[in-house]
Amino acid sequence: MDIFEKLNTNLGPLGKHSELSEGYFMFPKLEGEIAPRMKFKGKEVLNWSLNNYLGLGNDPEVRQADADAATKWGAAYPMGARMMSGNTDLHEQLESELAQFVGKEKAYLLNYGYQGIMSVIDSLIDRKDVIVYDSECHACIIDALRMHIGKRFVYPHNDIESCEKQLKRAEKLSKETGGGILVITEGVFGMTGDMGKLKEIVKLKEKFQFRLLVDDAHGFGTMGKTGAGTCEEQGVQQEVDLYFSTFAKSMASIGAFIAGDAKVIHYLKYNMRSQIFAKALPLIMVEGALKRLDLIRSRPEYKNNLWKIVNALQNGLKEKGFSIGTTNSPVTPVVLNGTVGEAATLSKDLRENYNIFCSVVIYPVVPKGMIILRLIPTAVHSIADVEETIAAFEAIKEKLSSGYYKTTELATSFGE
Repeated sequence: MDIFEKLNTNLGPLGKHSELSEGYFMFPKLEGEIAPRMKFKGKEVLNWSLNNYLGLGNDPEVRQADADAATKWGAAYPMGARMMSGNTDLHEQLESELAQFVGKEKAYLLNYGYQGIMSVIDSLIDRKDVIVYDSECHACIIDALRMHIGKRFVYPHNDIESCEKQLKRAEKLSKETGGGILVITEGVFGMTGDMGKLKEIVKLKEKFQFRLLVDDAHGFGTMGKTGAGTCEEQGVQQEVDLYFSTFAKSMASIGAFIAGDAKVIHYLKYNMRSQIFAKALPLIMVEGALKRLDLIRSRPEYKNNLWKIVNALQNGLKEKGFSIGTTNSPVTPVVLNGTVGEAATLSKDLRENYNIFCSVVIYPVVPKGMIILRLIPTAVHSIADVEETIAAFEAIKEKLSSGYYKTTELATSFGE
C-alpha cells in the first residue's frame, strides 16, 4: 500500500471533523491586539482562550523591549547553535536569573517548550532506566515517553497510592536492569487546572530512590508567593530535582528552560540534541524574556490582578451551579455533559449570539459524553467580563439541559 493512501481514509479522531470545523472550531483566527476582546470572523468577542495569564502579551513595556531588541539585533542574531557559534552573555544572564528565581543552582535555555521537554527526557534516560508518570501529563511528555525504549509505568491522575505501587514495580525492575527511576508530573495540569501532588510525591522519597521532574508550564508566574511556580506554592523547591517551564504562558513569548543542580544542567547542556543541533534562541526573544522576568519579579500586582479575576470567575461559576472540577489554579474548566455535536452547537451559540470565545474540549481529549469549556482568566480581564460570561453560560446550560442543541443541523452533522 502507498503510505499516503491510508491518510485519505483515516484522518484521525480530530481530522475526521475537519470539513465542518476548520477555520471555526479548529484553527480559528483571532485578530487584533492581544486583549480580552478581539475579533473573530469580523465580530468582537470576549476572549477566554489565551494563556496570557499576566497580561504581558500586550504590555507596553514588553512591547517596547521587544521592539528595541529587534532594532538592536534583528531576527537572526546569533547565527548558529550555542555550542558552535550562537552563545552570548545575554543567554547566560537569562539562565542565571531564571535559576535564581526558581531556587535552583543552574538553568539552561531551550528553544521551545514542547521540543525542549522531549529532549530533556530523552537525554536523561536510557534503556535501563524506568519512568513513572501521571496519566494526565501533557502530550509533549507522552511523546517523549513514546521514544523511551525502556520501561514506563503510569498511575491514574494524582493517585498517590497508585504512584507508590508503580514505584514498587519500578524499584524491582531497576534493580534488575541496573538503571534509575524518574518520576514525571506537572505543577499545574493544563486541562483540569489542579496542581500535581508534589508534596506527597516528594514524601515518597523516604521509601524509594528516584528523581522528580516537574513540568510547570501553567504554574510559572501564576503560583507561589513570588510567582516562582507550583514548587514554591507547595514548599518543595529544593526537593524537586528538575524544574521545567515554557515561556509560552505567563511570559507570553517563545522558549523554555530547565533548572536543577549544576552538574545535571551541565550534562544536559552537552547532551540535549535538540539544542546542540539547533540555532540558538534569537536575542529578540532573550532580551524580551529578561524584561518579562523582571516584570514578574517586580510587579506583584500583575499576579494579584490575575487572582482577583480567577476568584471572581471560579466562585461565580460555582455559585451558579457549574462544575469546575478540582481546579486550584487559574485554569478554569467548566464541565458539562453532551455529545460532540452538542459541543459544536453550543460553542457556535456562545460565539455568535453571546460574543464569548473560549476553547471547547471534546473526545478524544476527554471521555465521550463530556464537554469542557476551558477558560483562561488573565490579569487584564475585568469583573464586568466575568459577569457577562457567567450570564452567557447560564443561558447555554439551560439550552443544553433542555435538549435544544441536539436538534440542530450542526449537531446532526457532527454526530457523536
